[in-house]
Amino acid sequence: MAAIAITVAALSAGSIGVASAHDGAGKGVVKTTVLADLVKAGTITQAQADAITKKFDDAKVANDAARDANKAVNQAARDAHRAAEEALVASTIGIDAATIKTRLAAGETLAAIAGAKKDALIAALVAFETKEIDARVTAGTLTAAQATAKKADLTAHVTAAINAVGGKGMGPKGGMGKGPRH
Repeated sequence: MAAIAITVAALSAGSIGVASAHDGAGKGVVKTTVLADLVKAGTITQAQADAITKKFDDAKVANDAARDANKAVNQAARDAHRAAEEALVASTIGIDAATIKTRLAAGETLAAIAGAKKDALIAALVAFETKEIDARVTAGTLTAAQATAKKADLTAHVTAAINAVGGKGMGPKGGMGKGPRH
């Protein structure tokens, strides 16, 4: 049974690539056709074909669930990063987040809103992002060389972001950057 399943999987994988490249047939159609041909030839029984189909279907469901869970985790991480960043900005310049968002939407830059606290804001955001970069190195999702490169441009990146008009900072288009993937 295992050898048959492996053979069917190999045949299906090869057929899927060919079918997709040439005739646009979907993976399910190719799998069904291959299994039906094997049943017709007497290589496997209908029960075996049904068991193989169920395994493929179960694997797809599990894969889809894992993908959806991963998306949710990534979105939660981005949301948490943005919330922490917004709280840092608000506390550093001493203005509530709602007021900052309103002023950004009206066309002000975060640098203008910060006023005399601009340098403190830049320093706070650079420290915040440096901590995030270091955490990614510790987690193994970023190499030390990548971290060094990101840190080298960080002050310039933060300065440009807070000086930008429209969508930067805490505006409706997102946080200072792209979430925890700085």
